[in-house]
Formats: sequence, structure tokens, C-alpha cells
Amino acid sequence: MNQPHHDERARIREAMDRLLAGQATASNGSLTVVALAAEAGVHRMAILKRHVDLKNEFYERVRTETRQVPETEKRLRETVTKLKKTIANQKVEIEELRQQVARLALASAVLTQRSESREDGAPASENVVSFRSPTAR
Repeated sequence: MNQPHHDERARIREAMDRLLAGQATASNGSLTVVALAAEAGVHRMAILKRHVDLKNEFYERVRTETRQVPETEKRLRETVTKLKKTIANQKVEIEELRQQVARLALASAVLTQRSESREDGAPASENVVSFRSPTAR
């Protein structure tokens, strides 16, 4: 490994130690990759692209040493919970819409049958306008 990357890795490891000890000097002290990058003085993409193993190590240390769930995992869990709730609501709505479609189809069939029976000679009331059947134009 070349020297610049080795120095970067060393700075990231030192920043990990400071953040986990609660002694942040260059960041807000949160246990995130953004704070880790700020604390180490590197761009966060360097951690996300070149030093993925250090990012994973950091989150594993956060989980084991502080007995906390990393912020990113908390946000993902919240998002999953919201999405599950949305899916459940949509399933209920879809079922209600299916029932409504069935009721409307039944009502349409009844109205069509009534209309056809009136055309067959049954007298219509004076205030009722009968619909033409779809085949008659």
C-alpha cells in the first residue's frame, strides 16, 4: 500500500478511537461516517470507496463498544417500518377498491337487466328515462 493511503488509514483509525472515546476534536462527535471523515480530515468518499473495510470496522466497533445501533441503521429501520405501514395501508385500500368494483359491476348488471326488461314491453314510469342498450345505436 502506498504511503498516502497508509497515512489516511492511520488517521481514520485514530479518528475512530477518538469518536468512540467521546473525545471528538474536529467533528460533532456523532457516530457516523461523515463525522469519522471530518475527524480524520479525509473526504467521506475516501472512506466509502477506498476504505470500506474501515467503515465496516467502525460500525462494528460502534455496535460492540458502545452497545448502540449506528445512526444509519436506525434510519433504515425507521424507513422499513414506515414502508411496511404504507404497504399494509395500501393492501387495505386495494381490498376496499376491489369490493367497490364488485359492487359497481353488480349494480351495473342490475341496471342493465332492468333496462332490457323495460324495453321488452314493461311500461316505464313517466319520470324515468331508460338508457339505450350498448348494442342499440
